Amino acid sequence: MEVKAKKLEEVIVDILCDVCHQATALEFGTLKAHWGYGSKHDGERYEVQLCETCFFYALTVLKTAKRDHHMFDETFNPAELERFGLK
Repeated sequence: MEVKAKKLEEVIVDILCDVCHQATALEFGTLKAHWGYGSKHDGERYEVQLCETCFFYALTVLKTAKRDHHMFDETFNPAELERFGLK
């Protein structure tokens, strides 16, 4: 015997970018951090959901910082930045 009932369920229908507040159509990137014991930010947790544009802007800023930080290292290969963050 089937027992049926109507249910109301809350579902995520979209994610708004935490930077620009644009709808992502559920296509978004997440930047996360959980700082552990001994860290200056011990116990803090961060999660930022980003649209494609804001995600790749943040990635570009990080690539630039990496390039600037290692600019004079003899072993640094700037071509490696093309795949920075890719798994």
